Amino acid sequence: MAESFFAALKNECVYRTIYSTKDTARQDIIRYIEGFYNSRRRHSAIGYRSPNDVHYSYRQPAIAA
Repeated sequence: MAESFFAALKNECVYRTIYSTKDTARQDIIRYIEGFYNSRRRHSAIGYRSPNDVHYSYRQPAIAA
């Protein structure tokens, strides 16, 4: 899983950008992980749904009860 994550990070973020400083690179990578990869990116392991969709689908029955 880690290899898959780092491959996606490099292909979707790092290889497309030239960073002027390490701090700029760090901020961009954090923004990618927190803003896109963890919340909106579709993952094959969870049926090609986004993590947010899966999270809210598990919470719905508990809220309705």
